[in-house]
Amino acid sequence: MPLTQTIEKLFHRFLPSPFAIAVLLTLFTIVLAWAFTEGPEAGSHLGQILVYWEKGIWNPGLIVFAYQMMLILVLGHILVLSKPMGRLITWFTQWVTNGANAALWVALPTLLVSFFNWGLGLIFGAILARKVGEHAQKQGISVNYPLLGACGYVGLMVWHGGISGSAPLKVAESGHLQALMGAVGNTDLLRQIPELVPTARTIFNGGNLLVFALVLLLISTLAYVLGKNTKSNALPLVSDQPTTIPLPPAQGAERLDRTPWLAIGFGLLILVTFVLRYHPSLAQLNLTPNMLNFFMLGLAFVLHGSFNNFLKALENAIGDTAGILIQFPLYFGIMGIMSQSGMVSDISAFFVSIANETTLPIFTFFSAGLVNIFVPSGGGQWAVQGPLVIESALELGVPLPKAIMALAYGDQTTNMLQPFWALPLLAITKLKAKEILPYTLIFMAVGTLVYIIGLLFFY
Repeated sequence: MPLTQTIEKLFHRFLPSPFAIAVLLTLFTIVLAWAFTEGPEAGSHLGQILVYWEKGIWNPGLIVFAYQMMLILVLGHILVLSKPMGRLITWFTQWVTNGANAALWVALPTLLVSFFNWGLGLIFGAILARKVGEHAQKQGISVNYPLLGACGYVGLMVWHGGISGSAPLKVAESGHLQALMGAVGNTDLLRQIPELVPTARTIFNGGNLLVFALVLLLISTLAYVLGKNTKSNALPLVSDQPTTIPLPPAQGAERLDRTPWLAIGFGLLILVTFVLRYHPSLAQLNLTPNMLNFFMLGLAFVLHGSFNNFLKALENAIGDTAGILIQFPLYFGIMGIMSQSGMVSDISAFFVSIANETTLPIFTFFSAGLVNIFVPSGGGQWAVQGPLVIESALELGVPLPKAIMALAYGDQTTNMLQPFWALPLLAITKLKAKEILPYTLIFMAVGTLVYIIGLLFFY
């Protein structure tokens, strides 16, 4: 298709690596803050901005959040590397007979899994894209491998409206909204803030589920059409993953690491504790990041069947997420500049100033998408932009669940433009960001249309 070929050429020529993008965004944010925000009455304005940057990098709350998010990603990766999940992925590859259904059979399952958990979906999609590519290579099937990589990443366009979405999970925690809005001086406004917003009104709301169903249908269809109408690309794969070397017989205490009874028993203990501890929240469809991580930890032990298998998967998972770990502080620094200098407030205030009850969710969607380019972290973005969204929603009479989901939709949509979360996928598929972005941009355009229609008519 001429459009994708043109975009691909532009990205190949001008797009740097994701790490370089993070550094350039840092410098760009510093310049913007220096040029468009007011400095202290005494002292250097640039010096103050650099202080904001350093404080953001080491913000204790954000570091805790980063660990929660890394656990979601790593535990999701570990689950995908288990034998049952491997058999499921292999089962999917048998349906691949041409380039069109290859793209479909990567995009559709990835979207479904990502709605359940973004970390699981990201790694599932990456491994599925690679396995489909390897299958096509063995069978002599012509496929567009960069498109398969994009299809393996498209789950990041539905995650924030799904079961592991940061904003809807955080507002479901008792007392979170009051703590988040503690700095708001308007007492009357504070009285309107509820104790929590349950996920039954956000993630599991009928409007959100309908929007997801439309995205699932349209993006899967689009993947099929692109696979049918774009030229095939040479695969950067030469063989399957290295063959596992049989281990020597276990001796002494090594048996503890390899016995299935201890690992499965420990996993079941975690799952039983999970049910006992969280069954009231589960009954109300109210999930939190800690609940999700605790459940995935127990399930990972059960599915891997031994501590030895679990630890091997852990080693692989950490290696493929290293790029994200080192970039988290850079984006936290950008977040510190944008929040402390007032840039986020200015962006949101501008949209609020021209909004009404009908248009506020749409402006929130676009402002969240813009902020996500600079702060590609759903939970971090919620911490910075959330108070402004809540305050403006209460002032204009917009239901809080709708305003929260508008931010979630905007944040997740521009993940198709911001390659930060694609780092594990790029490592697994051996692709480059500039190769998948021409296709993710097309997915982003379709998703944007669906989310805007959803906010106007369905939610």
